[in-house]
Amino acid sequence: MVVIAIAIVRTKDLLAVVMLTGIYGLLSASFFVVLDAVDVAFTEASVGAGISGLLMLAAITMTGRTEAPKRHKPLLALLVVFITGGMLIYGTLDMPYFGSFEAPVHQHVAPRYINDSMQEVGVPNIVTSVLASYRAFDTLGEVAVIFTAGIGVLSLLSLPLRRRSSRSDQSSDENSEESNKDQMHEQHMVLRIISKILIPFILLFALYVQFHGDFGPGGGFQAGVIFAAAIILYAMLFGLDKARRVFNQSLIQLIAAIGLLLYASVGVASLFNGGNFLDYNVLADDPIAGQHLGILLIELGVGCTVAAVMIIIFFNFAGRREAQQHSTKQSSTKQKEGE
Repeated sequence: MVVIAIAIVRTKDLLAVVMLTGIYGLLSASFFVVLDAVDVAFTEASVGAGISGLLMLAAITMTGRTEAPKRHKPLLALLVVFITGGMLIYGTLDMPYFGSFEAPVHQHVAPRYINDSMQEVGVPNIVTSVLASYRAFDTLGEVAVIFTAGIGVLSLLSLPLRRRSSRSDQSSDENSEESNKDQMHEQHMVLRIISKILIPFILLFALYVQFHGDFGPGGGFQAGVIFAAAIILYAMLFGLDKARRVFNQSLIQLIAAIGLLLYASVGVASLFNGGNFLDYNVLADDPIAGQHLGILLIELGVGCTVAAVMIIIFFNFAGRREAQQHSTKQSSTKQKEGE
């Protein structure tokens, strides 16, 4: 992993960097499996080695494949990094030794989760109990960060709708582009047929991961990424225009907001029922039933927001690239007409 990290820093070919990043994610997932952290390995495999590579591939189609040469030596930035790193290392000197049995996390926190989570939450998967119940407010912040990232990408890369024009040259250009796209996609007929077979199973597996996270590795984060990967695969093989006709962009943006709102609404409902924010015990007569209901709802909100944001980011990157190609083609056509 250290060798791959150094290669990522040293490599100038951005496509190779994306490939190395995916390999790094797979190695990290394998490392977490060895440490029996299956939930973390699942997340790393789906996010680090999966959807992140697709988004970076979409990004380098806009920026170019080769990294720009350095024009200056950022000595000031290097100095800031060294100072900040030194302060962080100094701040860890008061922490317990790594793996020490006397550490508070091993004396108080971990035993509470391991011994009492089944009686208090009633979920066999302790990781789900921690993320969705004990640390539900922290997970709400993570979902809010993901939603904010999607809004940022949407505001930076979204383009105004093209003005409709009745000129015959524009219509002929669009028709030629569509025919070229159809010819391009017909060249990948085998991939398209296989993807039609696999995409329903990928979506079904995403639903399994979503609603089986209480009993095994999974949850809203992993399920959202898997669901988004299936839709992105459809867009890559069948074309962005067809994917936009199948998956309404306004609806996807609405789902991203609804997911976060659903998560926060569970906390507000807990307050109205006389409990603390995101205290699921008051959502039902039986505290365990309330925990199950609250975790089910907030995990559904997480899955909706994560899936919608991933789709929004990809569609905006890919749409921006197509708009750039269209404007470049129009400018070259005007130059030829002028000549």
